[in-house]
Amino acid sequence: MSRNRVTRRQFLTYTITGVGGFMAAGMLMPMVRFAIDPILQSKEDGDFVQTSKKIAEITEVPVKVDFSYEQTDGWYKSEVADAAWVYKEGDEIIAISPVCKHLGCTVNWEGNPEHANQFFCACHAGRYEKTGVNVKGTPPLGPLDMYEVSENDGFLMLGKKIANTHSK
Repeated sequence: MSRNRVTRRQFLTYTITGVGGFMAAGMLMPMVRFAIDPILQSKEDGDFVQTSKKIAEITEVPVKVDFSYEQTDGWYKSEVADAAWVYKEGDEIIAISPVCKHLGCTVNWEGNPEHANQFFCACHAGRYEKTGVNVKGTPPLGPLDMYEVSENDGFLMLGKKIANTHSK
């Protein structure tokens, strides 16, 4: 038998501290898992979606290219339809998002006969140059986003949206 006897008060203190520690761990572990789980998920950076547009068919005139991809939100998977305006500038292929930076409407190439060679948003008369840069004095405050571009077996592949790299 030990000379250092545990008093009733010490026993209760140790017991309550231990039980409280287990309860705190039980509450904190889901929160820690929630915070760390996205970091542990495998990332698919650089995923490109193949379109039906052949690289050889792309010219200097922007054409609308529709494409779709699978999106996962938690446990829900859905097919998302998207589009891009695609054209060639020299040897470079440019893919621009059709989503207006003012209110999210869809822009169209030469959508207004008064503004040739420009993207036009019919919602609030927003205008963009061919490069996607917004025309000063119109509602959009920023340029249209661009897509990363790649090629696979002669077909256009579009990646994630990036900030517009063109300037006036």
